This record gives sequence, C-alpha cells and structure tokens, in this order.
Amino acid sequence: MSTTTARRADSDEPRVSRNRHRRGRVALSEAATNDFCDTVAIVPARNEEIGVFTALRSLAGQTRPPDLIVVVVNNSTDRTEQFAREFAAEPGVPHTVVLNLPNNPHKKAGALNYGIRWLRENIGGSLTGRVRHVLVMDADTELHTRFIERACNVIASDPQLGGVSAACLGRTNQWRSPWQRYLTGMQIIEYGRAANSRYRQDVHTMSGAGSFYRGEALQSLLDWRGEVFWEDHSNLVEDYETTLALKESGWKVTANQMCIAYTDLMPTLRELIQQRERWSRGTVDTLRGRGLTRFTWHSIATIVMVLLCSAYVLGFGSMQIAMAVAHGFAVDPVFLVLIAFWVVYPALRVHSLGWKAMLVEALLLPELVYTVVRTYWLFSSVLKSYFTRVSAWK
Repeated sequence: MSTTTARRADSDEPRVSRNRHRRGRVALSEAATNDFCDTVAIVPARNEEIGVFTALRSLAGQTRPPDLIVVVVNNSTDRTEQFAREFAAEPGVPHTVVLNLPNNPHKKAGALNYGIRWLRENIGGSLTGRVRHVLVMDADTELHTRFIERACNVIASDPQLGGVSAACLGRTNQWRSPWQRYLTGMQIIEYGRAANSRYRQDVHTMSGAGSFYRGEALQSLLDWRGEVFWEDHSNLVEDYETTLALKESGWKVTANQMCIAYTDLMPTLRELIQQRERWSRGTVDTLRGRGLTRFTWHSIATIVMVLLCSAYVLGFGSMQIAMAVAHGFAVDPVFLVLIAFWVVYPALRVHSLGWKAMLVEALLLPELVYTVVRTYWLFSSVLKSYFTRVSAWK
C-alpha cells in the first residue's frame, strides 16, 4: 500500500478523487450515450480503513463486475479516504470515484443519497433507462464472487422485483479466546438460520450489508418522496425503512440464498448488544411511525411473538430445572418431549452450516445463554424506543 497521506477536506463541500474523477465521467458519458449502464455500486464508508480494501476488491473480483464504483467517505476520521483512493488508482479495477462527505448529519442514509444524487447528476437526472441496477453494500462486507451475476439473474426473473437482498453470513476465524469463539459462533449460527428462513416474496429487510436494487425502483422512490433513503438523524435502520417504502410504492423485494455477503461479527458482548439494540430499536421506531399496515403487521407480530416465546422458554425452562432439582430429577414426561423437540428442531434448522453448528444447537445450553442475551436487547430496544430519544450524529 502507498504511504501517501490523503488530503483532508478544507471545506464542507464534498470532493471527488481527482485521479479517477475524469475516468468516471468518461464511463458514465459512454453509458448515457448508449442509454445503458448495467450496475453501479455505492459504498458508504465511515472509519472503515480496516475493511474498505477487502470490500472494494470483492467488487473488482466479481464474475460480472460493476461498471462504476462510487465510494462515499462518510464523516471519517481515519484513513478510509486514503485507502479508497489507493484502490481507485490500481490498474484493472472498475472505474472508481471517491467522494468525501465530511459534515453529514444523516448517517448512512445521507451518504447513500449523496452518492445517488452525484450519479444522477452525471447521467442526466434519471436512473430509469440509464442505470439498470444499483448495488448498495457496507464497507465492512465482502461479497461472494458471483453475487452480482446471481442478483442480476434473480431480478430479471420478475419485472415487479424492486430489489434482491443478500444472504448475510458471518466471517469465521475472528476469535481470540473461548468466549469470543462462543460469541462469534452463535452469531454465525444466527445469520445462517436467518438466511435459511427468510420469506422469499415478503422479505422483512433488504440487508444493508448487500442489497441489489432495480434502478427503476429507486427512481420511483425519488419521484414519490424526493429521496431513496429517508434522511432523519433518528433513522437507525435506513435499510428497513427503504424496504417498507419499496413495498408501499408497489414493488416486491426478495432474498436469495445464493447472493452471499460475508460480514464482520461483534467480538465482545458490549459491541454485540450495542449493534443489536441499534437494529432492534430502529425497527421498533420505524414500526411505530408507520403504524399497523399490511406491510408492517408481520414484523410487529414477529417482535411480540419472539418476546413472548423468549420469556416463556426462559421462565418455563427455569421452573422445570428448579423442580427437577427439588424432586430428584423426576422430570415430567411432557417436559422430556419438549426437550427432545428443542434438541432436534434447532439442529435441523442449521444443517446447512455443518455438523458443528448442529451439535452446538443440540446441546441447548449455548443457545439458551444466547437467548438470554437476545431477550435483553429486544426488551431494552422496545423500552428505549418509547422512553429515550435518538441522539444526533456529531
């Protein structure tokens, strides 16, 4: 890597990479002339100097690489911009433009919208007819080499599909202690289980780690409300809010198990709870704002059922264990049947992750401990949604 120090922004105006800006304009000009640009990738990056190279190289290594990569360096204080520029200068990579957005109060949504605005200005104003697909991915994410190829095939299968969400899997070998091995292992199982059980035609959330949109669908949101991602400092889950907006505007969204995005896992309990509270609290905030509709009822029911089931499992399980200890482990046969079910069913749900994951789920205790943690962040997220305010991004 080059050791050249990136120039800091000397004004509030966003800047573009000088050595690649001209090439980016040429590529867009040619695409506009031909009335076609197949795929543009937009990568918001805030303090991602560790992962941005991996993310961008996973785009360059696609079997169907994007025509253009737009990196939006978003309120960063580290070397993210420098590393993105170094990637942009590498020979053989897709045309890459680096934008710097140093004073963005609207978090990831603001960065994504800025990238989309820049793109529209450079293609003539409308995505429809000029940009067929827009890929949005996090800068700490690595895409499978056939992600774009597979997503193109899925979205082409139905003209009403507005977007294809990635199936997120956690990166392995990120632990340094037995506790981290347990914590990251349970997250791997959680991601894998979610990828196997997502509704194909009514996916809950287009994943922020990797989402593949039809350009026409994003343009319809722009025509409807003036922006794709809702700019509000209290919007913690721009991916979920945009998923609802797409559904409300008449588009279908889906997920595909073959469109894989590998994402970082939280190595400590504190970081895990902070991440999940942000996701869960943001979801509750969005649902409260939307109210009960045909697009939100399933999510509302799911949250309620998860909370009730977690409380039931923890309460009933604790009671049965206490009774077993008090009566010399003379356990009720009904409880034994439930135990057998809890051993077999969770193990079968993660069979695609291999025998180790199945064994962990069959042991019950690891999942029970993780359920306690999950119940905590769900309850705390609901309480915070009702009783605390989201702080602005400084």
